[in-house]
Amino acid sequence: MMAVRPLSKELQAKAIAELNENPERIPEDIEYIKEWLRKQPHLNARMDDQLILSYLRGCKFSLEKTKTKLDALYTLKGLLPEFFSNRDPFRKEIQGILKLGLNLPLPKTTAPDAPRIMLQRTLRDPSLYKIEDVATVSLMISEIMVLEDDQYIVGGLVLFNDLTNASIGLMSLMTPSLAKKSMTFYEEAYPVRPKEMHFFNIPSFFDTLMNIIKPFMKEKMQRRMRFHHTNRIEQMYEYFPKSILPAEYGGDAGPIQDLIDYWKKKVEDYAPWFKEDYKYVSNESRRIGKPKTATDLFGMEGSFRKLNVD
Repeated sequence: MMAVRPLSKELQAKAIAELNENPERIPEDIEYIKEWLRKQPHLNARMDDQLILSYLRGCKFSLEKTKTKLDALYTLKGLLPEFFSNRDPFRKEIQGILKLGLNLPLPKTTAPDAPRIMLQRTLRDPSLYKIEDVATVSLMISEIMVLEDDQYIVGGLVLFNDLTNASIGLMSLMTPSLAKKSMTFYEEAYPVRPKEMHFFNIPSFFDTLMNIIKPFMKEKMQRRMRFHHTNRIEQMYEYFPKSILPAEYGGDAGPIQDLIDYWKKKVEDYAPWFKEDYKYVSNESRRIGKPKTATDLFGMEGSFRKLNVD
């Protein structure tokens, strides 16, 4: 028996119209991907039906794209230990970042089939935490959403980046190496369709920061970016209506602390899952053909410490 959630009627209609979904064929497609994963000697892959279905939907039910993306998921998890090897929600640094609420999916959407909106905020004091730990928490929340949030997978994602707290110290943390790793993971190994990225209250140094990141972004992604040189939140209501925003943004959706508390507990509840997830990576020494290395994917072998997988 397949363990997948039924979609709401609005999301189901969208999945059929935009993602090539054929509800009757889903069990067959999931089984095909499972069978392929079992045959890959280098992969120790999760066999969760819901996770595989999220990747099928993210790849518009192209079986070849789904295989490529899942292969990239386990390969990159093995090559990026700085993001994936220490995902204990109760680790002091992760607790501190969760309490700041830097990545907050908003519970309400603008329509039943609309994208999930993610509020992203910046560290007020970048010296407090390592940027790799900030990225780790962002990825932890994103992975929970891939497993749980059909709105995110079918409707897509809109980012609302609030740069109010951004300081010049952020510049020294965002290295080309980190930008390359982050963008490679999100673009090559992730099943979510980003629709738009809005940047609000942009600081003067932001152009320099974007010049570091943009070379590693696909053109399609760059075209979806919207820059708002204003600190007047009411000018954002055209894109993010008050009905879905927290009270701190003049919205009607309750205090931001409620969202922070919800996501902190949610990530903590996933502690056993994250602990177990560490074993689901690629063992490149067993790959048929040429093993994939950090040099192949990032062009900077020396800056990586690889995972040794038995």
